[in-house]
Amino acid sequence: MAIVRWDPFKNIATLQDRINRLFEDAFPSKSGEEDFSMGDWKPLADIYDKGDSIMIHAEIPGVKKEDVSIEVRENILTLKGSRASDKEIKEENYYRRERNSGSFQRSFTLPPMIDPDQIKAKFKDGVLEIEIPKPEKSESKQITVKVE
Repeated sequence: MAIVRWDPFKNIATLQDRINRLFEDAFPSKSGEEDFSMGDWKPLADIYDKGDSIMIHAEIPGVKKEDVSIEVRENILTLKGSRASDKEIKEENYYRRERNSGSFQRSFTLPPMIDPDQIKAKFKDGVLEIEIPKPEKSESKQITVKVE
């Protein structure tokens, strides 16, 4: 029989994440960015740099594209929508219910100078892909001041 060394910190990051999610779900925050992301559930999102654009991939399985809206106001992109619950299954027939239904709202702060008209969105296989082109870098101009 092999001796296995016990490492008490092995899964601490996973445990911390689970505890944080438990408290976030039970006691939603009402400050900062979370004011914009209140809802019955919150889709998971990945945000990454693609070079010339910023990409947001949001998981929204079971949501119809007609039930999703994207709005940009004052450099805040807000993703809203809803997912209907299955009305054919009675509540007492569930053994376990983990998929949330109802409305959702997520907000993301965009960098300054983003042109909302250039934002593109695609919806495929339950993943909403939002492409936000980065603004072109403006060249600084040096002005000479004449002293008289």
